[in-house]
Amino acid sequence: MNQQLTSRHWIAAAAPKAAPAIATSTVLILARIWNANGAEHSVGDAVLMTALSLGAAVAGALASVGHAGDGVIAGTAFATSGALALAGVAGYADGLSLPLLLWALSTAAAYGLAARHWRTDRREAAAHDRHIGERREEYAHVERVEAMRAGAQIEVAREGAAYATALAQAITARSALPGFNSAELTRAGLPELPIIEITKEH
Repeated sequence: MNQQLTSRHWIAAAAPKAAPAIATSTVLILARIWNANGAEHSVGDAVLMTALSLGAAVAGALASVGHAGDGVIAGTAFATSGALALAGVAGYADGLSLPLLLWALSTAAAYGLAARHWRTDRREAAAHDRHIGERREEYAHVERVEAMRAGAQIEVAREGAAYATALAQAITARSALPGFNSAELTRAGLPELPIIEITKEH
C-alpha cells in the first residue's frame, strides 16, 4: 500500500516537470506526420502557419500590455505562437536537422518559462505553510492558557468543597457536645467560604 502511494506521489510530482518536453515533442511528431502527408515544401501551408504564429504572438503582446495585462493569457498566446512556428517549420522542412534544432530551442524556452512559475508556486506554498504553522502555534498557546485556567478553577473548586465539608463536619461534631447553642453560632456568623469564579468562554 505504501509503495503504491509512493509511486503515485512520484508520478504526480514528475508529471508537471515533463509537461514542456511532452508538449514540444507532441508538436514535432504531429508536424512530421503532416510533413509526410503533403506539407513538405508546401508554400500555402507554410504561409498559413506563419500567419497563425504571428497572430498568436500579437495576441500575446496585446495581452501583456498595460497594468491590466493578464500574464496567463499572454503566456498561453506566446506558447501557442512558438508551437505553430515549430509545427510550420517541421512540416515544411524536408530533413530533421532544423526541426530537431527548433524542438530543442522550444523545449529549453518552455522549461525556462515554466521554471519561473514553479519558483513562484514554491514561494507561495512555503508562505502558506509558514502561515498555517504560525496559526497552529497561536491556537496551541491559547489552548494551553485555557487549560491552565480551567485547572486552576477546578483546584479552587476542590479546595472550596473540601473546606465546606470540613466546616460541616466541625459544626456537626460541635453540635454533639454539651452546651452547644445554635442561635449563638448563627449570631456570630459562619466563616466565609472562598469565592469560586467560573468564567464561560463565548
